[in-house]
Amino acid sequence: MKLKWILVGVLAAVFMAVGGFQAVFTVSDTPEITTVRGTQVDTELKCYHNPTPQALDDEGRLNVLVWNVYKQNRENLLSELTERSQDRQLVLLQEASLDDQFLDWLQRSEWGSNQVSAFKAFDVSSGVLNLSRAMPKVACANLQVEPWLQLPKSGLYAEYALSNGQTLIALNLHSVNFTIGTLEYKQQLESFKQVLESHTGPLLIAGDFNSWSESRMAVLKQALKDYQIQEVKFTPDNRKRFVTGLPLDHIFYRGMTLKAMSTPKSDASDHNPMLQSSY
Repeated sequence: MKLKWILVGVLAAVFMAVGGFQAVFTVSDTPEITTVRGTQVDTELKCYHNPTPQALDDEGRLNVLVWNVYKQNRENLLSELTERSQDRQLVLLQEASLDDQFLDWLQRSEWGSNQVSAFKAFDVSSGVLNLSRAMPKVACANLQVEPWLQLPKSGLYAEYALSNGQTLIALNLHSVNFTIGTLEYKQQLESFKQVLESHTGPLLIAGDFNSWSESRMAVLKQALKDYQIQEVKFTPDNRKRFVTGLPLDHIFYRGMTLKAMSTPKSDASDHNPMLQSSY
């Protein structure tokens, strides 16, 4: 009899946990991309298309900021993001939450933005987000489900026109984290392989890769080796590191000449931002 009530209690706890999870989190079956340009907010399935793209770079110069912003959980995030991004043409954010405060900031800024909704928590979407001075030709959403948490991590593939007639492909990625082995990690990295292999122009792959183990670093390097791509080496290097000493955030590039890079310390997030300037 006692065992029966123990089992009933366990089942009740499981149902409550599942019900609580479903009450908080919403995950779409099809990837969604939300575009904000001024006061206009549009949500589309999978991809955003722009028939009249303008050049992203500033007379050949491209300044980029890459930052995991910790869902804007710290009060000084938006003020520091404003300061850090003022001389940038492209900003790649991870863990960006499209809450009322951030949406208001976006709509009052000169940025255009595309966000992948990895999931919604209390109806607020969270995922990777690109800020750009010129909207991309194409921006497409990608999701990879975390096998333990069953919440997706997101990736954003975007094509930007450049002033020299070329097209920059920018891949903003937040890699899966809680896995046994590297299968899902590898699947997410290789889900973009076909479009990246066929591109011969400039390429930027950046974000929070959750590269906390040697095996993950090996998979990451193997996935990128066919793209003739280089990694930005930061000196000094203030990127967030796991207890193994390995950095979680990276910027990889091709078809550009690197001019400057830095990882300034910040208390506005649990990650420090990465800045890159190139021609």
